[in-house]
Amino acid sequence: KILEHAYPADELMPLTCRGRVRGQEPSRGDVDDALGKFSLTLIDSLDTLVVLNKTKEFEDAVRKVLRDVNLDNDVVVSVFETNIRVLGGLLGGHSLAIMLKEKGEYMQWYNDELLQMAKQLGYKLLPAFNTTSGLPYPRINLKFGIRKPEARTGTETDTCTACAGTLILEFAALSRFTGATIFEEYARKALDFLWEKRQRSSNLVGVTINIHTGDWVRKDSGVGAGIDSYYEYLLKAYVLLGDDSFLERFNTHYDAIMRYISQPPLLLDVHIHKPMLNARTWMDALLAFFPGLQVLKGDIRPAIETHEMLYQVIKKHNFLPEAFTTDFRVHWAQHPLRPEFAESTYFLYKATGDPYYLEVGKTLIENLNKYARVPCGFAAMKDVRTGSHEDRMDSFFLAEMFKYLYLLFADKEDIIFDIEDYIFTTEAHLLPLWLSTTNQSMSKKNTTSEYTELDDSNFDWTCPNTQILFPNDPLYAQSIREPLKNVVDKSCPREHVPFLASRAFQQHTSFHFSVHCFVHSLVTLLSCHNHSAASSIDAEDGLRFMQEMIELSSQQQKEQQLPPRAVQIVSHPFFGRVVLTAGPAQFGLDLSKHKEVCAGFVASSKPYNGCSELTNPEAVMGKIALIQRGQCMFAEKARNIQNAGAIGGIVIDDNEGSSSDTAPLFQMAGDGKDTDDIKIPMLFLFSKEGSIILDAIREYEEVEVLLSDKAKDRDPEMENEEQPSSENDSQNQSAEQMTSISQEVDLIDQESLEESSLNSHPESLSPADTDNAASVSPSEQNSNPAENHETTSLDGECTDLDNQLQEQSETEEDSSPNVSWGKKVQPIDSILADWNEDIEAFEMMEKDEL
Repeated sequence: KILEHAYPADELMPLTCRGRVRGQEPSRGDVDDALGKFSLTLIDSLDTLVVLNKTKEFEDAVRKVLRDVNLDNDVVVSVFETNIRVLGGLLGGHSLAIMLKEKGEYMQWYNDELLQMAKQLGYKLLPAFNTTSGLPYPRINLKFGIRKPEARTGTETDTCTACAGTLILEFAALSRFTGATIFEEYARKALDFLWEKRQRSSNLVGVTINIHTGDWVRKDSGVGAGIDSYYEYLLKAYVLLGDDSFLERFNTHYDAIMRYISQPPLLLDVHIHKPMLNARTWMDALLAFFPGLQVLKGDIRPAIETHEMLYQVIKKHNFLPEAFTTDFRVHWAQHPLRPEFAESTYFLYKATGDPYYLEVGKTLIENLNKYARVPCGFAAMKDVRTGSHEDRMDSFFLAEMFKYLYLLFADKEDIIFDIEDYIFTTEAHLLPLWLSTTNQSMSKKNTTSEYTELDDSNFDWTCPNTQILFPNDPLYAQSIREPLKNVVDKSCPREHVPFLASRAFQQHTSFHFSVHCFVHSLVTLLSCHNHSAASSIDAEDGLRFMQEMIELSSQQQKEQQLPPRAVQIVSHPFFGRVVLTAGPAQFGLDLSKHKEVCAGFVASSKPYNGCSELTNPEAVMGKIALIQRGQCMFAEKARNIQNAGAIGGIVIDDNEGSSSDTAPLFQMAGDGKDTDDIKIPMLFLFSKEGSIILDAIREYEEVEVLLSDKAKDRDPEMENEEQPSSENDSQNQSAEQMTSISQEVDLIDQESLEESSLNSHPESLSPADTDNAASVSPSEQNSNPAENHETTSLDGECTDLDNQLQEQSETEEDSSPNVSWGKKVQPIDSILADWNEDIEAFEMMEKDEL
């Protein structure tokens, strides 16, 4: 699909089926710094093709790179991303190209052309190191370098620790492949400086550092974003280069991590100067790589614990949110299809041989195919709570995710070379271990001293022998996982809750707590231990507190902004695979309150702005009307389409090019009047998302959508039955190389796996903090898990799922694992009603007691 729809662009935009070209799409900020107009995804995926045994496709892809890719573009790129994705991709491609050439069948024409491109790129990156500290600038212009007026960069003062400390593998490999020592020397100097600047009392490093002074700018420390691959490259540099000092440094840092940051199964950021003090109460998704690194280190128990905790989060939300709190609520709701958890799953399976990790991998593949797969590829999740998509498929999805999932299930004979002869970079590129003895005399050993003496046998200067990690106990990993099985679901506090005035909660608006957990723990305490009240005055104080909390929670419910909604295209050929992030309205049918869904075909209103009586009521009767934003109030548009018989409305932004990818959630307000007369649901789409529906209408004429608070599970049987065979054939066949990668996931899903009993349903979510999304109201806590199309009405009407679920639940046994709604968090109204009942019961008990 990459070559069919996007080549030679850097990335595929899977929703709009076109390539992402820097400067031609709305800027996404720092995310776009990975794009350099050098066919990023193709280069990043070269060695993946060989791993998948697509050697002919690999050979063709290499020819394309050599023929078409230009590295001399006037574009500012990230030094870090260009190093790990492009330089690493070229070196990984070169490593496997010479391996294939030695085998004698493929690549016989190859004469180190990829290595020469890598060397050219390496020299283009070197000016970034022109600082007094040796730490590189975070960005560089591929054509003009640093500081020149044309370069448009070179004024930055800060960089992240991982950005400066994740260069040694690629730069050292380039030096040892070519004999040019300058690359390895520059990367070593940067690592030396970071080591010298560590906080000496804690042996931790901060997140960002001034590249000129060496002062820490952000003094929090963890194993996630901003630091992650710095630790990874210290250990892997020892493995690849054989320099003991790298292992000594890693072990010193690792001791500090396990002493301060590791709070099993959590990994929480701390302050480098006060490491006993947590710096934040949430974790980011990038730390999912750490269990895999712990496997390489040989410290298996904490690796199993953290991995299991992350898996429980994934089972709750289908994907790992970009950030989640210590009580496992969504903090940042995006998920750009990151591969770190799959990476750790692969390494844990390699270390344990436990088939449990095959089941984990199967769950990942099923979720990708079920929730992320779209007609032109795999789309990132804009919001794991709603299931909405983002028009984004990063190059690391093919470079890493596919590679690790394939290797997880592949037998040794499925791979045409010995994977144990290579080490994975942080982008999963393969570098041969024989580099440790190549051009070794040209590299300088580190001279840094003052290592911390560690009195712990776990920190021996040797790699562990995996044969002794699990002494005669095949259930070792299971015994560690078992206590963590319900760590996510049982995250409500159970300790004593002190009696506080409700105003104490009002004074700290930044303090987010789960109403459900708080209410149930508090009611349990008051109900079960009412006899322990010291006096009737204490009992009255408790009652008054509960009543104040009821009033406060009701008030906060009204004040909070509505959460995002979803528009899901369910007709052929989408079948629910495309989910668009939609803004809610403060009027009309509330799609979250009673599990309402609204399904129907879409039709454009005339006039398109919907600001007067519709002239085509027969076209929108019983359908969902499309209206353009502007020229009148949203409520007026809603009334006009409702009067014409529409069952719902979608307002499309008139600002061309606007997108939910770059703009915060938009919420449609009323007109200042009573809007109780508006009974239909209204949602808002930015221009880019609206164009997807409009383009579908032009191509397929009839387009059916589902309006809901959260995307519903699509029905695979309906997809298989309704999709024409010609369409299937065209999707199963492609003349281009990258299509074969997508087919590998289906191959694993269909042939290599048995039927799983681990189908999990997304749980309800508590309010979350996100950068660009609105705060979720308490009513969002009862977000219904995705249901099959069989449970929703698709004949042009809005349906309340409450009654359907009740009827269906009466026909199912309570113990059935497939019945998930009985386990969900109660709606806030139900919680408050239960709370009032508990108060009444408590009052009666107190009366009897007195």
